[in-house]
Amino acid sequence: MRGHVVVCGPVSWNSIVVLDHLPDPTPHMQFALEHFETIGGTSAGKALHLAGLGRSVVCRTVVGDDERSEGIVRALEAAGVRMEATATTGPPERHLNLMTPAGERVSIYLSSPTAPGPEATAFAALIEDADAVVMDLSEASRALLPTAVASGRPVWTDIHDYDGRNPFHTPFIESASYVFMNADGMPEPEEFMRARVAAGARAVVCTLGARGAIAADRHGMHRVDAVPTTVRDANGAGDAFLSGYLDATLTGSRTPEALAAASRQAVVALRSRHLHPVLEQTLGG
Repeated sequence: MRGHVVVCGPVSWNSIVVLDHLPDPTPHMQFALEHFETIGGTSAGKALHLAGLGRSVVCRTVVGDDERSEGIVRALEAAGVRMEATATTGPPERHLNLMTPAGERVSIYLSSPTAPGPEATAFAALIEDADAVVMDLSEASRALLPTAVASGRPVWTDIHDYDGRNPFHTPFIESASYVFMNADGMPEPEEFMRARVAAGARAVVCTLGARGAIAADRHGMHRVDAVPTTVRDANGAGDAFLSGYLDATLTGSRTPEALAAASRQAVVALRSRHLHPVLEQTLGG
């Protein structure tokens, strides 16, 4: 195993329904092209891809106390992820994802476990010797951000479709050395990206789907094209992208090389209907 990474944030159980187009906002009937259940959650995706890249990974998360929660933990542990999961009463986080073959998505939250109180002492011990700490958006992660910053370890975050205004994202953005996002909520993100670098971030990266990705660092702006591939399912591609970039950065790559590695890793997720192909062994292809 190479390097130790802690990923803190949500895992989930997802029901995926693939449609030829997303539903119109009127009463109607549609036939699904396919439907299946799988593991989801942005932290699960990152942990799986980092483990697949040979990293020693710990996933700090919150689950429920039911059979689905147990299945999530078992599957991630079988994939090489060390799970530090707090179990609360009830179901795990669950999503209903309406997808199209083009990768469009509407995610409906069916349940979300209650966040536990801050566990700063235990979390500080967990990340003490980490090469990187990924703090994904969640209430539990938000409470532990001061501990992550105080550790002195490099903090990474993924703000997804941040629109430039949502206050929930602010402490994550201000705490992170590496900020990842997509352009869904901010179609022209360059000004924001440059501002964060000026404020002290080492790099800010924005994925652009089939158009590739851009990154800002102290040397300026960088761009990478998407790697052509046949898309099986777009869920988790952004998590795979961040994981590829993080892995390359920890091995000494600079921004252009890390972007190229990230684009290659995104393809691993795009070619599988699960977050990572390793789940096909436990959940089926």
